[in-house]
Amino acid sequence: MTAFADRFWTSRDGLKLHFRDYAGRSDRPPVLCLPGLTRNARDFSDLAARLAGDWRVLCVDLRGRGESAYARDAASYNPMQYADDLAALFEQEGLERAVFVGTSLGGLITMITAMMAPQRMAGVLLNDVGPEIDPAGLERIRTYVGQGRSFATWMHAARALEEAQGDVFPDYDLPKWLAMAKRCMAVGGNGRIHFDYDMKIAEPIVDAPLDQPAVDMWPAIAALKDVPTLLLRGERSDVLAPSVHQRMAGLLDRGEAVTVPGVGHAPMLEEPEAMAAIDRLLARVQ
Repeated sequence: MTAFADRFWTSRDGLKLHFRDYAGRSDRPPVLCLPGLTRNARDFSDLAARLAGDWRVLCVDLRGRGESAYARDAASYNPMQYADDLAALFEQEGLERAVFVGTSLGGLITMITAMMAPQRMAGVLLNDVGPEIDPAGLERIRTYVGQGRSFATWMHAARALEEAQGDVFPDYDLPKWLAMAKRCMAVGGNGRIHFDYDMKIAEPIVDAPLDQPAVDMWPAIAALKDVPTLLLRGERSDVLAPSVHQRMAGLLDRGEAVTVPGVGHAPMLEEPEAMAAIDRLLARVQ
C-alpha cells in the first residue's frame, strides 16, 4: 500500500474531519478527491497510489463518513455544508488551487465550489454526475441509502454488494466485490461488518419532496468553461444521461467527455479508459 498520512481539519461548526494526505510535488496543485454519497477516502486508494509522488493527493472523508466525525444535526448533511467544510480545509492547508476529482456527490460539491470560488479550479474531473440528475438514479439511491444492514463476515458483505450492484459492475468477480466491501464498510464494535457512514446522512435525501424544484447547476459548467475538465460517464449509468453528458461537453472549451464501457454509476477510476483520460487531464493541467 502506498504510504499516506492520516490528517484532520475542523469544520466551522466544530467537527473533526479526516483526510488522507499522499505526498507529492509541491510545484503542482494537489489532486483533491471527493467521494460519493455513502463512500469515503478509501475509494481513491488505487488512484492515489498511481499519482502519488508526481502529485500530492488529498482524499477526503466527508462529515459522517469514514474517520470523520458524525454531525449532531442531520440537516447539515447537505452539499452546501460539504462545500463549506472543504473551504475550511483550503484555509488550513493554505491551498490556492487544486485538481478536483469528484465522484457523484463529490462532483456536486465540486460544481458548487466552481460557482462560489472558481479561482480554486486548476482542473476538474466530474465522475458520472452533472447539473441534472436522472430521476431513476435518484430514486434508486433513495432505496438503499441509510439502510443499516450488517454482515457476519466479509464474504457475506461482498455477496450482498454483488446482489445489490451486480448490474452496475457486471464484470466484477469475487475478489473485486471483496475489495469494494472493504472500501465502503468497516468492522463495528459488536464484531459485525457495517457500512462506514452515519445512517442519518439519508434523512435530508429521503425527506425531501420529489416535486421540489431542483437548483440550477448549469452555471457551474459555465464557470468551468476555461478550466481543463474531464467528464466521465459510466456506460450503464442511471444518474447521468448521455444527452446531459454531451451538453456539458459542448459548453466547455477545455473539456473532454469520456464514456467508460461496461460499468454504471459510478466508474471506480481504475478502468483503463478512465485512467488514460485522467492522464490526459493532468497533462493539460501541467
